[in-house]
Amino acid sequence: MSEQSNNQGRAYEYICLITLSENIHRFREVVIEQNSAYFAARHAWDSVSPELRSILAESANAAVTTIFDMEPMIIERSEDILSIRIQTDKEGKEGDVRDIVISRKDVQWEIGLSIKHNHFAVKHSRLAKKLDFGAKWYGIPCSNDYWKNVAPVFELLEKEKLLGHAWHDLHDKDTRVYVPLLNAFVAEVKRCNSSDPAVPRKMVEYLLGEFDFYKVISIDTKRLTQIQTYNMHGQLNRASRSVRPKIAVPVAFLPTRIVSLDHKPNSTNTVELYLDGGWQFSFRIHNAATMVEPSLKFDIQITGMPTAIIAINCKWN
Repeated sequence: MSEQSNNQGRAYEYICLITLSENIHRFREVVIEQNSAYFAARHAWDSVSPELRSILAESANAAVTTIFDMEPMIIERSEDILSIRIQTDKEGKEGDVRDIVISRKDVQWEIGLSIKHNHFAVKHSRLAKKLDFGAKWYGIPCSNDYWKNVAPVFELLEKEKLLGHAWHDLHDKDTRVYVPLLNAFVAEVKRCNSSDPAVPRKMVEYLLGEFDFYKVISIDTKRLTQIQTYNMHGQLNRASRSVRPKIAVPVAFLPTRIVSLDHKPNSTNTVELYLDGGWQFSFRIHNAATMVEPSLKFDIQITGMPTAIIAINCKWN
């Protein structure tokens, strides 16, 4: 993600936080936790143009009513304090994709929002010379076969880095780099899946986080905010003491088996993962820097979702 996109994303997190807080305050007391992530987001908000601020504010406003309709615990009138915060990067790296967390400690309740500005990407995980993706993704260290298969590729990249070469100087990088790395990746996931039936579930929990959440996506060109419901553990859509949710959010069960994992047809840099229950992902590998380095990044997209994950389009005024 470019610095500009990252800045705009943080600015969108800030205005979503502020807009939620202002609207919640009409019903009950709310406290914003002013941590390092809050100040970084506020700085980003201050740095974007007035025109973009207006767009982001419209987008945030469009989502509020729908969120309240799904989560009456947010606006329940009570004596306890509701807190709202932007999560720090450290929390996000520990299996939590939620950017904003809304919580009430007295009743042991919280929900989270993943905030996206004009993109639907899941994660940007890496493959690198010493990075054990298996241990990180699903708790099984990569095999000796995997390390043996990727070693020549990363040795090549280290040599090119020492020579000061840029990626566009690397001849035939698709067949020399992308294809062998993806082949090793596919073979390793299949090997682990054959020995541990929990791999499909753990992969999705790694990609989407261990906590249920709502994904709030601003689609500026269409002037709408889309809310997607990721209620995989039944943590969302809880009734308050007196009010049931106006919008029902079904549970989307995690997968139990890999149906297919293979190269995308006619592509040298993308593999596709099909799981039971309607889960589908694409993994596009690419160089994330101008100069060659022994590390590549995945652009991971959800290409198919269970029917229980509903998407609600909230039009701007």
